[in-house]
Amino acid sequence: MKPLQITDDRKRLVTLLGNPRRIVSLLPSETDNVRALGGLERLVGRTDYCTPVAPEVARIPSIGGTKDVDVEAVVALAPDLILANQEENGRRAVEELCKRGFTVFISFPCTVAAAVAHLARLARMLRVEGEPTVKDLVRRGYALTRRPAPSVAPVRAFVPIWADPLMTADGRTYLSSVLEAAGAVNVFRDRPRLYPLAADLGRAAALPEESIVERDTRYPRITVEEVIARDPEIVLFPDEPHPFTERDIAPFRALGITAATRDQLHTIRGNDLLWPGARTVEGVERIAAVVRRARA
Repeated sequence: MKPLQITDDRKRLVTLLGNPRRIVSLLPSETDNVRALGGLERLVGRTDYCTPVAPEVARIPSIGGTKDVDVEAVVALAPDLILANQEENGRRAVEELCKRGFTVFISFPCTVAAAVAHLARLARMLRVEGEPTVKDLVRRGYALTRRPAPSVAPVRAFVPIWADPLMTADGRTYLSSVLEAAGAVNVFRDRPRLYPLAADLGRAAALPEESIVERDTRYPRITVEEVIARDPEIVLFPDEPHPFTERDIAPFRALGITAATRDQLHTIRGNDLLWPGARTVEGVERIAAVVRRARA
């Protein structure tokens, strides 16, 4: 079998000498992608948060959390491929695994198109791109990216991702791209995160951009007043990373925003908005169905 060279999302050229048989996944979405590509029997390590993917995953050894990967536990599993993510995984652990000579592939898909392309790329890495079920899955994913833009105005959507402090995502995120593919528009797409916290909440001057270049500014902490001002027509409450409950949602019913007055406050699966790859194919369609109801 010829070696395969493929570039990851950090622009690193990763070489696979053969068909990977011992895979460690450092995040749930990649565990789900491996499952969808028929490679679950190759998975020898996963995170504490991967068990919702499939019942069989619970029997696979855990290497810790996404942010606190146990490097020695990964090393002990002798993987021939480690799947990591620039956003989800702690930098120190990933760099240490690279330093020790392991084959580490780092992904960072921030759009629906990039998520589908990553799934196709992973299929090549697992040497299953020719399998009929895999070809169909990837084909359905690419079909999402080729759909014509809707003739009606997109529904204005707000997605909180944390409750205290109240947080959301801006337009540079995968979450925002999923909303667009589903016929909605993120009302906070132009709202970056500001530093320090007081600035994000409108109580102090923000630090200049040149002083925060190493920080992720895609997830702003926002105020209820900002939500009211942007007046979303629909609010989607995911069950991860914060598991929103009715107690969290109840205060939004009293805000007077269009979404509340039209009873368009919905709980959804967080992985439909946050897991790029195989979940994109079904997730966009499920979100689109909720958006269509809001438009009706």
